[in-house]
Amino acid sequence: MNLKTSYCSDKYQYTMGKSFYDYGMKDKISVFNLFFRKAPDNNNWSVVSGVQEVLEMIESLGSEPESFYEKFIPGEEYREFRKYLSTMKFTGNVYAMREGEIAFPKEPIITVEAPIIEAQVLETPMLCIMNHQMAIATKASRVTRSTSKPVSEFGSRRAHGPWAATMGGKAAVIGGCANTSNILTAAMFNTTCTGTMAHSYVTSFGCSINGEREAFKTYISTHKGEPMILLIDTYDTLNCGLPNAIAAFKECGVDDNYPQGYGIRLDSGDLAYLSRQCRSILDQNGLKKCKIFATNSLDEYLITELERQDAQIDSYGVGDAIATSKHNPCFGNVYKLVQIDGEPVLKRSEDKVKLINPGFQITYRIIYKDAFEADVTCLRGDATSRRIENCEELYLQDEYDETKNRTYPAGSYKWKILQEEVMKEGKIIAKERTLEQKRAYYFENLYSFNETERRIINPHYYKVDISDELYDLKLNLINKIIGEIKELKRR
Repeated sequence: MNLKTSYCSDKYQYTMGKSFYDYGMKDKISVFNLFFRKAPDNNNWSVVSGVQEVLEMIESLGSEPESFYEKFIPGEEYREFRKYLSTMKFTGNVYAMREGEIAFPKEPIITVEAPIIEAQVLETPMLCIMNHQMAIATKASRVTRSTSKPVSEFGSRRAHGPWAATMGGKAAVIGGCANTSNILTAAMFNTTCTGTMAHSYVTSFGCSINGEREAFKTYISTHKGEPMILLIDTYDTLNCGLPNAIAAFKECGVDDNYPQGYGIRLDSGDLAYLSRQCRSILDQNGLKKCKIFATNSLDEYLITELERQDAQIDSYGVGDAIATSKHNPCFGNVYKLVQIDGEPVLKRSEDKVKLINPGFQITYRIIYKDAFEADVTCLRGDATSRRIENCEELYLQDEYDETKNRTYPAGSYKWKILQEEVMKEGKIIAKERTLEQKRAYYFENLYSFNETERRIINPHYYKVDISDELYDLKLNLINKIIGEIKELKRR
């Protein structure tokens, strides 16, 4: 079945749409922001992935006949609305952060400016795409930041379905993984995939030590000219797996002169101890360039500990921890209306973290001495926005803590806009970038932050601010609502 992601939606998007249609609101221009309130794992930021699939989803809106809508909004009262939906294409504009961008709480990752029905029905499929991919990309970032060694994503078999496995592999590469084992990801995004062998391959040659050795020799002989990794823990890593691997390599003429690279894989046991023992034995046998690849339910915490124990591991394979974002499987992006027909709106909440920023926004990243210093979200074209673009003196103060502030003298900083226009009047205008370019952009961003802000545990919090004009607008709207509530109580 071909999954039509535009319609991977909730019914209430369409029941609300009917009200907009019947009440004559369908042409009102709305602005919606997609953003998150809190990053997972007590991190301060997340990695953007999924924008490409969102644009493809939006572009295919309105591709179904009336009969499709009859399946979930049947009845004569919906007939006219169903006809409208069957021809409704997206006609608005979309602004988005680049894939590989590093985003902070409440910053607009995607902004949709469109007639309200067109924008409203995008909510569920857009969140489905972005929440999945950003969870994976952000987890991949944490795992890959735990080591300087390459990390491969190996989690397809534990992913929540084929679509999740394929797009999760893409997101993992954006988040820093060197490659993925998923062949569909590799084919779709023109990137490399990697793999070793399974225990079933070894046992298929018979449940014996000689069978293991024959398995290794056969594998080497059928893969000459390729990188090759032998899985050595099927029976006993040190007492037969490693000796059989060494013998097979030597008998088949694979040594440190083998140009494509070769190695062994550890998938169980005490990886720190076994890797040190294997390294010593390999070196004693003249196989100093033989790489040691480790798997076995790894995550950023286990890898950090292996590195601390001086494990002799050259690269890691990580499965379900990345593929399911195991510690935080549900990412928290939300999609909120912030403006309707030029009038800013907000959702007020007794829970302070749920209070949203109103109005049509844009985020600037302040660059000071070639390092990222702060992000400022402004109302588009407000005084702070103009001041930044003219590189005038800039005073920043934390929204909730006035003791946290800093002044940047005029001309002392640079800036970049985080949201670029990616769709104009319903047509995709985003620059096409390869998966490797997106991964490279992530690393470019990552190393522009202070190393204390890149820590996995207890990172230093990067400065994120809003303009005075946005702050005042939000406060005025809140006070207006509070005043109306008080008036209502007096009646």
